[in-house]
Amino acid sequence: MNESTEGQRTDTRELLPTATAPRTRAAVRELVRPHRGLAVGGFTVMIAATGVGLLVQPILGRIVDLVADRHPPGDLTPPVVLLVLVALVHGATTSLGLSLVSRLGETVLAQLRERFVEKALRLPLEQVEKAGAGDLTARVTRDVSVVGEAVRSALPELARSLLAIVLTLAAMAALDWRFLVAALLAVPVQASTARWYVRHAVPLYAQQRIATGAQQQQLLDTISGAGTVRGFRIEEEHTERVTRRSSTAVALKMRGIRLVLDFYNRLHVAEYTGLAAVLVAGFFLVRADSVSIGTATAAALYFHSLFAPVNNALVLLDDAQSATASLARLVGVADEKTPEPASVREAPAAPDAAPDGTVTVTGVDHAYIPGRPVLENVDLTLRPGERVALVGPSGAGKTTLAKLIAGVHEATSGSVHLAGTRTRADGLPVALVTQETHVFAGSLADDLRLARPEATDDDLRTALADVEALDWVEALPDGLDTVVGDGGHRLTSARVQQLALARLMLADPPVAVLDEATAEAGSTGARLLEKAAGRAIEGRTALVVAHRLTQAATADRIVVMEGGRIVESGTHDELRAGSGPYAALWQAWSGTRTATDKTPGHHAGTDTTVRDDE
Repeated sequence: MNESTEGQRTDTRELLPTATAPRTRAAVRELVRPHRGLAVGGFTVMIAATGVGLLVQPILGRIVDLVADRHPPGDLTPPVVLLVLVALVHGATTSLGLSLVSRLGETVLAQLRERFVEKALRLPLEQVEKAGAGDLTARVTRDVSVVGEAVRSALPELARSLLAIVLTLAAMAALDWRFLVAALLAVPVQASTARWYVRHAVPLYAQQRIATGAQQQQLLDTISGAGTVRGFRIEEEHTERVTRRSSTAVALKMRGIRLVLDFYNRLHVAEYTGLAAVLVAGFFLVRADSVSIGTATAAALYFHSLFAPVNNALVLLDDAQSATASLARLVGVADEKTPEPASVREAPAAPDAAPDGTVTVTGVDHAYIPGRPVLENVDLTLRPGERVALVGPSGAGKTTLAKLIAGVHEATSGSVHLAGTRTRADGLPVALVTQETHVFAGSLADDLRLARPEATDDDLRTALADVEALDWVEALPDGLDTVVGDGGHRLTSARVQQLALARLMLADPPVAVLDEATAEAGSTGARLLEKAAGRAIEGRTALVVAHRLTQAATADRIVVMEGGRIVESGTHDELRAGSGPYAALWQAWSGTRTATDKTPGHHAGTDTTVRDDE
């Protein structure tokens, strides 16, 4: 059960969930449970290493006694040799223990990252948009980095420090119980310091994470909209917003630094109190002949040796609190309940037992913001193998309807039924190709195999040939092995769209949705991409959000949308002969095309003004 807290709000954004402290601890236990053997082995070796290290102080105390009793120099040889052996064994066992604990931490962290990424990729788009890309980006980058650093350094060091503290106190009690009592005088100061720090640090680090996310969101908004910002001359306003959010993050960071400095000051008081008590106790015990000078020396050295592990353990609270805040944000997303992908979700059977490949949209309403509907009472049926073009003015709801059918959004009300889509187990039931196609960094072959991992090179070439892309791919420096994406060979917008259509061919879905998939080509590549798109959706149930009315003219059926509703449906000839919205669009577009066709070098497939920028 997901026990994550409700999304918090920053400005108008509803942040992604953050897990509660009990749920975070439970999640860690769940991740560690399959690796109990490694955990037990690592901590057992760490205990052995710490125990061996505690032999140093008694050996030094023995040397003090030998010198105080004026023994001959030769008597010092055995304890000195023993010190060397202890150092060697302690170093070897400590290295082994730290490596085992680090291995455990890295394994658990890797599993958490995989769960986080899996859930993040399946989060509803509306939820991500409400939180803002900055929140998700901060969790993927900063929070993962903080937890990873804690696992690599803080966790092994904290484990070693805690073991050293417990075993050292036990060793002091073995020397004389009064040494332990004296040492424990420092505990109240240390405990109050720890409680004070945790009380202030936990909310502070949570605020830092949120502020960092807000800062990244503002940077992303400003950079992605740089053209608009410059066009409206609002650079100063956006600079002020970035400065304000950056200043908030810096102020919280400075508060954290001041908190740590105060923390150190309080620890110094505890060290002075404890060491003074142990030295006073040793003085009186030696004077009463209860212990030897060497034993008192060993007790003082034991307490002095506690400085490092105690300070480390308390100082690591800084990393621990920061890592805990980040861990809770990761677990919150990893625990989030997300809709099952359309490839595995059982769609309710259509009332009329529709044949395979039928898409039935019934009474669908959708609103991104409550009270502001984008779609209202939409009914639409796509028959198997039918190619339907969706046209209408900007803001009509075409893209929204396309994404609902593709499974990107869930309808606010109503239903979308995909009949028989589970029959093709090797691919997605619905594939969506938009005008914004991403080319992943890596070889072109690997980029294509995202659609079908087991595809052979021959399969890739066949798909490329079907979308008229094989010639230019084979002309690349390394053919299918050419590195594309970030840092690789740059591809034109038209070629990127051809790769997207080739992926569609490889995925081989029964239903395809093209949302202005040829819009980025420009007029020079329009005919080539439209031909490629036609080949890619051949034999499939297809919904095409038409960027050019030439696409609509060749469709089996045209659906016209206005104001979130379907206002017309029919073939190109039927609608053109009527007096409805499509006839007006066609007349306006064909008139513009006739005029521009007279311009030298202009192609008949010029862009229509029918666009959807939702």
